[in-house]
Amino acid sequence: MGNYLAFVADPRPSAVCPSIFRAAARCVGMDRPAGAWDATETEAFLGSATVPIRLSCHANRESLWMLSLWFLYRDDAFWCATSADADVVDYLADDDHVAFEISTNEPPYKGVRGNGTASVEPDEEKTLLRELLARYLGGTDSDLADRLLSPDREEVTISIDPDRLYTWDFSDRMPAADSE
Repeated sequence: MGNYLAFVADPRPSAVCPSIFRAAARCVGMDRPAGAWDATETEAFLGSATVPIRLSCHANRESLWMLSLWFLYRDDAFWCATSADADVVDYLADDDHVAFEISTNEPPYKGVRGNGTASVEPDEEKTLLRELLARYLGGTDSDLADRLLSPDREEVTISIDPDRLYTWDFSDRMPAADSE
Protein backbone atom coordinates (compact mmCIF):
# COMPACT_ATOMS: atom_id res chain seq x y z
CA MET A 1 0.00 0.00 0.00
CA GLY A 2 2.87 2.38 0.62
CA ASN A 3 1.09 4.04 3.53
CA TYR A 4 1.00 2.20 6.85
CA LEU A 5 -1.87 4.37 8.10
CA ALA A 6 -4.63 2.77 6.12
CA PHE A 7 -8.05 1.24 6.41
CA VAL A 8 -8.63 -2.24 5.12
CA ALA A 9 -11.67 -2.63 2.92
CA ASP A 10 -14.12 -5.06 4.45
CA PRO A 11 -15.76 -7.08 1.67
CA ARG A 12 -18.61 -8.26 3.92
CA PRO A 13 -21.86 -6.36 3.52
CA SER A 14 -22.79 -4.80 6.82
CA ALA A 15 -25.99 -2.99 7.69
CA VAL A 16 -24.44 -1.55 10.83
CA CYS A 17 -20.95 -0.07 10.82
CA PRO A 18 -19.37 0.36 14.29
CA SER A 19 -19.49 4.00 15.33
CA ILE A 20 -15.75 4.64 15.23
CA PHE A 21 -15.60 3.88 11.52
CA ARG A 22 -18.91 5.22 10.20
CA ALA A 23 -17.44 8.48 8.92
CA ALA A 24 -14.65 6.73 7.01
CA ALA A 25 -17.01 4.07 5.70
CA ARG A 26 -19.27 6.75 4.24
CA CYS A 27 -16.30 8.32 2.45
CA VAL A 28 -14.55 5.32 0.98
CA GLY A 29 -16.59 2.21 1.72
CA MET A 30 -14.25 0.91 4.41
CA ASP A 31 -15.25 -0.03 7.91
CA ARG A 32 -12.31 -1.37 9.89
CA PRO A 33 -8.81 -0.22 10.73
CA ALA A 34 -5.67 -1.82 9.44
CA GLY A 35 -3.56 -3.60 11.99
CA ALA A 36 -4.01 -5.87 14.98
CA TRP A 37 -7.57 -5.07 16.07
CA ASP A 38 -11.04 -5.08 14.62
CA ALA A 39 -13.49 -2.24 15.23
CA THR A 40 -14.81 -3.67 18.50
CA GLU A 41 -11.33 -4.12 19.99
CA THR A 42 -10.33 -0.65 18.81
CA GLU A 43 -13.38 0.97 20.43
CA ALA A 44 -12.74 -0.97 23.66
CA PHE A 45 -9.16 0.28 23.81
CA LEU A 46 -10.13 3.88 23.09
CA GLY A 47 -12.88 3.73 25.71
CA SER A 48 -10.60 2.43 28.43
CA ALA A 49 -7.26 4.13 27.67
CA THR A 50 -6.48 6.95 30.07
CA VAL A 51 -3.32 8.08 28.37
CA PRO A 52 -3.30 11.35 26.46
CA ILE A 53 -3.70 11.55 22.71
CA ARG A 54 -0.49 12.72 21.09
CA LEU A 55 -1.52 15.23 18.46
CA SER A 56 0.69 16.45 15.65
CA CYS A 57 -0.11 19.52 13.56
CA HIS A 58 1.65 22.18 11.52
CA ALA A 59 2.82 25.26 13.41
CA ASN A 60 2.77 28.43 11.35
CA ARG A 61 2.20 26.39 8.16
CA GLU A 62 5.80 25.15 8.25
CA SER A 63 7.25 23.27 11.17
CA LEU A 64 5.59 20.33 12.88
CA TRP A 65 4.23 20.59 16.41
CA MET A 66 3.42 17.74 18.81
CA LEU A 67 1.37 18.00 21.98
CA SER A 68 -0.45 15.73 24.38
CA LEU A 69 -4.09 16.28 25.34
CA TRP A 70 -6.66 14.38 27.34
CA PHE A 71 -9.27 12.86 25.04
CA LEU A 72 -12.40 10.84 24.82
CA TYR A 73 -13.83 9.06 21.82
CA ARG A 74 -17.47 9.80 21.03
CA ASP A 75 -19.70 10.41 18.02
CA ASP A 76 -17.16 9.15 15.46
CA ALA A 77 -14.49 11.60 16.66
CA PHE A 78 -11.80 12.19 19.25
CA TRP A 79 -12.65 15.07 21.61
CA CYS A 80 -10.07 17.14 23.49
CA ALA A 81 -10.20 20.31 25.58
CA THR A 82 -7.67 23.12 25.91
CA SER A 83 -7.41 26.79 26.70
CA ALA A 84 -8.67 29.17 24.04
CA ASP A 85 -5.26 30.86 24.32
CA ALA A 86 -3.24 27.71 23.56
CA ASP A 87 -0.93 27.93 20.55
CA VAL A 88 -2.51 24.83 19.03
CA VAL A 89 -5.77 26.73 18.55
CA ASP A 90 -4.02 29.17 16.20
CA TYR A 91 -2.12 26.38 14.47
CA LEU A 92 -5.34 24.47 13.72
CA ALA A 93 -7.00 27.63 12.42
CA ASP A 94 -4.23 27.82 9.81
CA ASP A 95 -4.13 24.11 8.94
CA ASP A 96 -6.68 21.61 10.26
CA HIS A 97 -4.86 18.45 9.12
CA VAL A 98 -3.51 16.42 12.03
CA ALA A 99 -1.92 13.11 12.92
CA PHE A 100 -2.43 11.40 16.27
CA GLU A 101 -1.49 8.46 18.44
CA ILE A 102 -3.00 6.90 21.53
CA SER A 103 -0.70 4.25 22.95
CA THR A 104 0.29 2.60 26.19
CA ASN A 105 3.38 3.88 27.95
CA GLU A 106 4.45 0.52 29.39
CA PRO A 107 5.10 -2.81 27.67
CA PRO A 108 3.46 -4.57 26.01
CA TYR A 109 3.00 -1.61 23.69
CA LYS A 110 -0.32 -1.23 21.90
CA GLY A 111 -2.45 1.54 20.49
CA VAL A 112 -4.13 3.41 17.69
CA ARG A 113 -2.61 5.96 15.33
CA GLY A 114 -3.95 7.81 12.37
CA ASN A 115 -4.71 11.12 10.79
CA GLY A 116 -7.70 13.32 10.22
CA THR A 117 -9.18 16.78 10.36
CA ALA A 118 -9.49 18.91 13.49
CA SER A 119 -12.00 21.61 14.31
CA VAL A 120 -12.12 23.99 17.25
CA GLU A 121 -15.26 25.26 18.97
CA PRO A 122 -15.83 27.28 22.15
CA ASP A 123 -16.89 25.39 25.28
CA GLU A 124 -18.28 28.21 27.42
CA GLU A 125 -19.72 25.86 30.04
CA LYS A 126 -16.56 23.72 30.07
CA THR A 127 -18.72 20.63 29.67
CA LEU A 128 -16.09 18.54 27.90
CA LEU A 129 -13.38 19.64 30.31
CA ARG A 130 -15.51 18.41 33.23
CA GLU A 131 -15.91 15.02 31.51
CA LEU A 132 -12.17 14.81 30.92
CA LEU A 133 -11.40 15.73 34.53
CA ALA A 134 -13.69 12.91 35.66
CA ARG A 135 -12.06 10.45 33.21
CA TYR A 136 -8.43 11.30 33.98
CA LEU A 137 -8.51 12.57 37.59
CA GLY A 138 -11.65 10.92 38.95
CA GLY A 139 -13.53 14.20 39.39
CA THR A 140 -13.24 17.94 39.81
CA ASP A 141 -12.03 18.00 43.42
CA SER A 142 -8.40 19.06 42.96
CA ASP A 143 -6.26 22.18 42.67
CA LEU A 144 -5.70 21.42 38.97
CA ALA A 145 -9.44 21.15 38.32
CA ASP A 146 -10.05 24.41 40.19
CA ARG A 147 -7.44 26.16 38.05
CA LEU A 148 -8.77 24.71 34.78
CA LEU A 149 -12.40 25.46 35.66
CA SER A 150 -11.69 29.03 36.73
CA PRO A 151 -14.32 31.46 35.40
CA ASP A 152 -11.47 33.62 34.04
CA ARG A 153 -10.24 30.84 31.74
CA GLU A 154 -11.79 30.40 28.29
CA GLU A 155 -12.02 26.80 27.11
CA VAL A 156 -12.38 25.27 23.64
CA THR A 157 -12.98 21.77 22.34
CA ILE A 158 -10.89 20.22 19.62
CA SER A 159 -12.68 17.50 17.71
CA ILE A 160 -10.69 15.22 15.43
CA ASP A 161 -12.55 13.43 12.66
CA PRO A 162 -10.31 10.46 11.77
CA ASP A 163 -9.61 9.67 8.12
CA ARG A 164 -7.21 6.76 8.65
CA LEU A 165 -6.53 4.43 11.56
CA TYR A 166 -3.91 1.79 12.25
CA THR A 167 -3.81 -0.39 15.36
CA TRP A 168 -0.99 -2.41 16.88
CA ASP A 169 -0.61 -4.74 19.84
CA PHE A 170 2.72 -6.30 20.78
CA SER A 171 1.26 -8.39 23.62
CA ASP A 172 2.12 -11.66 21.84
CA ARG A 173 5.82 -10.86 21.55
CA MET A 174 6.52 -8.53 24.46
CA PRO A 175 6.17 -9.30 28.16
CA ALA A 176 4.35 -6.92 30.47
CA ALA A 177 6.57 -4.41 32.26
CA ASP A 178 5.94 -6.01 35.67
CA SER A 179 6.68 -9.62 34.60
CA GLU A 180 10.24 -10.83 34.58
